[in-house]
Amino acid sequence: MNPTPDSHPLLRSGSPEALEVTEAARQTEWHYPSVVADLFMGRVRTDIIFPYPEQNPQDRQIGDTFIAELSAFLKSSVDPDEIDRTGEIPATVIEGLARLGCFGMKIPKAYGGLEMSQTNYNRVIALLGSFCGSTTVWLSAHQSIGAPQPLMLFGTEQQKRQFLPRLAAGTISAFALTEPEVGSDPANMMTTATPIEDGQYYLLSGEKLWCTNGPVAEVVIVMARTPSVTIGGKERKQITAFIVERSMPGFEVVHRCDFMGLKGIQNGVLRFHNVRIPKSHILWGLGLGLKLALTTLNAGRIAIPAASVGTAKRCLQIIRPWAQQRQQWGKPIGRHQAIAVQIAEIAATTFAMDAMVWLVSSLVDRKTIDIRLEAAMAKLFCSEACWRIVDATVQIRGGRGYETAPSLRARGEPPEPVERMMRDARINRIIEGTSEIMRLFIAREALDAHLRILASLLKQRQSLAHRLQTTWGAGLHYAVWYPQQWCSWKGISLAHRLPEPLARHMQFVEQTSHKLARTLFHSALRYQMRLADQQQLLARLVDVGSYLFVMMAACSKAQAMLSQNVSDSSPEQLADVFCRLARRQIAQAWKGMAHNDDHQSYQLTQNFLDGKMTWLETGILA
Repeated sequence: MNPTPDSHPLLRSGSPEALEVTEAARQTEWHYPSVVADLFMGRVRTDIIFPYPEQNPQDRQIGDTFIAELSAFLKSSVDPDEIDRTGEIPATVIEGLARLGCFGMKIPKAYGGLEMSQTNYNRVIALLGSFCGSTTVWLSAHQSIGAPQPLMLFGTEQQKRQFLPRLAAGTISAFALTEPEVGSDPANMMTTATPIEDGQYYLLSGEKLWCTNGPVAEVVIVMARTPSVTIGGKERKQITAFIVERSMPGFEVVHRCDFMGLKGIQNGVLRFHNVRIPKSHILWGLGLGLKLALTTLNAGRIAIPAASVGTAKRCLQIIRPWAQQRQQWGKPIGRHQAIAVQIAEIAATTFAMDAMVWLVSSLVDRKTIDIRLEAAMAKLFCSEACWRIVDATVQIRGGRGYETAPSLRARGEPPEPVERMMRDARINRIIEGTSEIMRLFIAREALDAHLRILASLLKQRQSLAHRLQTTWGAGLHYAVWYPQQWCSWKGISLAHRLPEPLARHMQFVEQTSHKLARTLFHSALRYQMRLADQQQLLARLVDVGSYLFVMMAACSKAQAMLSQNVSDSSPEQLADVFCRLARRQIAQAWKGMAHNDDHQSYQLTQNFLDGKMTWLETGILA
């Protein structure tokens, strides 16, 4: 449960040093296409989205078999409400999960793992997300952002052979980045690793906060500052990733944190007192720790959307019989328009979330798409949507939604765990990048092409000839690109292959992507390097792009289901309702760009923070 270090010049104001460190850690290259990046540039990649990618039968069978075994184990051996009550997952459960191979799902077979595809892994996480949030976090924190992921991406062969078999067998791992006073600002990281014995060993000292699995982990990836280096005459702080083992002297678990939900997770404060670490435990290389963290989070973020889909589907399963059976004013509550509209939105949004998660999962498995934006957008959209769905489920269930499952069971009613689900789901909008950080991260990456050109044009120290050459190149680029953003051809040809109303929604996607690209370009020209201060503007633009991407996924999945003649599935109806909802949200975002109270709200907040409104806080007991 580490906040993401996604911190770039566009994202936040801060010290030049902090911004320089984090910008240097960004993935600056785009080796493969990105559906979302192209969407923000006015290009709708229907060639990637259509037809909807289906899991191959052999891989699906592998997933089906494992999920059947895991489902049987969960039903027979795991009591989510008891875990929530006691705050502990029994050792027998952890041992049973390890026997099934749950701790090595993503680890290659050569190192003792199951080597699951991203799609099958996410299917497992969705299943767990529908059943027990705490168990979900134990497994996903270990594999999505724990030691296996960075080891598979950046470990040496020796490191892989030393650690991956243990991790696959059930040795718990964690990832330690956040500190008590440092969240997303790595330049101020206080944990240090000092070289000794001519650099053959390092002494690690410091403290890490909110380390999921940390109190029970045997292997922890720890980020620490190593001696600075001089680049271009300037000192640059270095952040390095170390593989730290619990058995090393000086490793201390200081505190286990207790949270609103996820009562069964192990999350806490770790302290290191001159822990002696061999040079061979450096992961990737000196100074590459922050880049490793960013890349690991890009790959691991998709677990949260998958778990959110599982939770949303469980909400639907709870709502359907309740809305049919619960009578109010002489008829089931599902027959009342106020409730029926809420249920329709939940069902349509769940369909869209499902379409998005499996689309992005398939893109990861394809390995020819850059998914950093797709993963971030899936995390943003699904965590927000899941929270709304759980909140609506509580509302529809009324008092029974607010009452705990054990209390319902004790008085003879079905023990639906909606109250627990709500507490567990709230963290998804915070961990691995808050919704606010996600919007700014997406904006930074989406604007990358424009910012590169602007930065070169505004660079002070360059010759007149180079400045003229740069200006000429930028002029030629935009002379071709900009007029294209006022045209719309591709979506119309695609629309002929789609049934109504999907065709109209895809035409809207293409037209709006051009408007989005134009607006981004105009904003970059208007604000230039001051664009960082327009966070509300950027957030609205990202929300537009997010809804467009999810609309594409929903329409593609609906078309695929229609082509398969799935009886009584109504996929086009679900996609249609979601797209209508999305279009209203997009219209609201456009309206907010032109008419808003951002300036007034900002000034009010500054006055409030300056203590000019303390009278609002009177009459209470703190």
